[in-house]
Amino acid sequence: MSGRLLIIAGVFLSLTCGAMAEAPSPEALNAARSLVTTLKLSDRYKALLPAILLSLKPALVQDRPEIERDYDAMTTVIADVYTPFYKAMLDNAATIYAKTFTIDEMHQIEAFYRLPVGQKFLQTSPAIVQQSTEAAQDISRKAAEEIRSRLTEALRQKGHKL
Repeated sequence: MSGRLLIIAGVFLSLTCGAMAEAPSPEALNAARSLVTTLKLSDRYKALLPAILLSLKPALVQDRPEIERDYDAMTTVIADVYTPFYKAMLDNAATIYAKTFTIDEMHQIEAFYRLPVGQKFLQTSPAIVQQSTEAAQDISRKAAEEIRSRLTEALRQKGHKL
């Protein structure tokens, strides 16, 4: 029985110490917040609100013009409701960066993104990611078609009827 208690106590202590070790220092959080600002994550998170409102609109408006007018008028007021969520996203991002990188690493990353090439990368990366994703999906589709064709043929050669 006491062996089990020791094991439980050990697990509890390791989890507690692990949780304490995971909390970033105030200096790390400050460096991370500065990095989050340089990365312009606030702009990206602010841009989520119109998408949220657009996704909610059909269910709430239900093709009724009188509701749509009121809905559209309320969207500017509803931004206040979004503010705490927006701030939480920024805080979470800063915490993630602070847990992932050292203070020195965050300063180095920030230094890069403050350069003209870093700013260009920030501006162009969403389009690059989208184009790369589309290209990968297209190539994957072609690969799946080719693989399916070859597997089908190989299975037929083994006598399977497909």
